[in-house]
Amino acid sequence: MKRSVTIRRAERADVALVLQFIRGLAAYEKLAHECEATEAQLERTLFGERPSAEVIMAFRDDLPAGFALFFQNYSTFLARPGIYLEDLFVDPAHRGHGVGQALLAHLAALAVARDCGRLEWSVLDWNADAIRFYERLGARAMNEW
Repeated sequence: MKRSVTIRRAERADVALVLQFIRGLAAYEKLAHECEATEAQLERTLFGERPSAEVIMAFRDDLPAGFALFFQNYSTFLARPGIYLEDLFVDPAHRGHGVGQALLAHLAALAVARDCGRLEWSVLDWNADAIRFYERLGARAMNEW
């Protein structure tokens, strides 16, 4: 039986879960020793007076499955805003079930709704699984950047 994936905007009450996903991503990228984020910092920078970024959350049958953290950038050449995907993480127990694809599709739809000129992100060059994931979705590498 295929489980349903739902995406929603993160809320202040999700701060602990967002931090859990950030720490999971840091561990996966072998950078846990560099992760200094705290719940208080996330609450202030994501849900305070001037949010620096936005977060969407993914759930599989109401179980937390992953997140994407992104912010608006701007293209002077296009004279339009864009979205930069800073982090996308799917809990290992939920990988291979369309969670990452649902998160990226949600971001793409958001970029269209906001009249963005582009949706961009970076991938560590050793992360072959992530590179294959994005390529399967039709992303094209911009190695010259």
